Amino acid sequence: MKRTLLSLAMTVALIFSGLTVSFAQDSTAEASDTSMSEEVDSAATEAAPVEEEAAPMEMEAEEEETAAEKSLHQVIKQKFIEGGPEFMSFVLICLILGLALSIERILYLNMATTNNQKLLDEVDSALQSGGVEAAKEVCRNTRGPVASIFYQGLDRADHGIEMVEKSVVSYGSVQMGLLEKGLSWISLFIALAPMLGFFGTVIGMISAFDAIAAANNISPGIVAGGIGVALITTVSGLLVAMVLQIFYNYIVAKVDGIVNEMENASISLVDMLIKHNMTK
Repeated sequence: MKRTLLSLAMTVALIFSGLTVSFAQDSTAEASDTSMSEEVDSAATEAAPVEEEAAPMEMEAEEEETAAEKSLHQVIKQKFIEGGPEFMSFVLICLILGLALSIERILYLNMATTNNQKLLDEVDSALQSGGVEAAKEVCRNTRGPVASIFYQGLDRADHGIEMVEKSVVSYGSVQMGLLEKGLSWISLFIALAPMLGFFGTVIGMISAFDAIAAANNISPGIVAGGIGVALITTVSGLLVAMVLQIFYNYIVAKVDGIVNEMENASISLVDMLIKHNMTK
């Protein structure tokens, strides 16, 4: 739970820091635009008639350069506002929560990944020198799901090999559930983000038709507003779903790899106990 809250706080801080930078850039750009417009006005007042005719062309070129120099944060903020905060906010919440859960899972899985061959060698040496208790101490001092499964199997070594196998299988299922914790929520946000985008699409189209009915006139300006909201919310929802899907597939692949290592290590543990005659 603490890792989830920490990941959520880190994700929110990164996103809001980006928004703060974009607002600061917008303020600087507006100030520079104001000073540039004042210089253009003063120059146009003092210029000759021929220069007055060329001034509109220069201003258009400057506006095109300013539009081309917009940063990514400014474009994202502009599209967020154009798409409608009432819909885009929910899509953004899905992105923040999905990324927070994904980062938490990635950190947890990286901590759960250990050198299983080294653990097997240490357990084998401990069984030879100190028996089951020494091997349990090695597992107790080692992090990761494989060491936890080994400890449960060694703890029941005096009950027979069948009991060891059952405890290893049962506790392996418990560890697998811990590895997959939170994946259902990530898949929920993957499915929910496009739905919210399509919902914004429908609302945008309804608004466009309402505007047409109120104006009793089909003009591009009236239709463009509603359709713009519809398209932007749809694209945003699909982008969020694609980003989260990449993280989801990576986490699932990581979990499958750890589970395979757990199964192979469990078989090796049973073989070691039989080899050293540590079971009844």
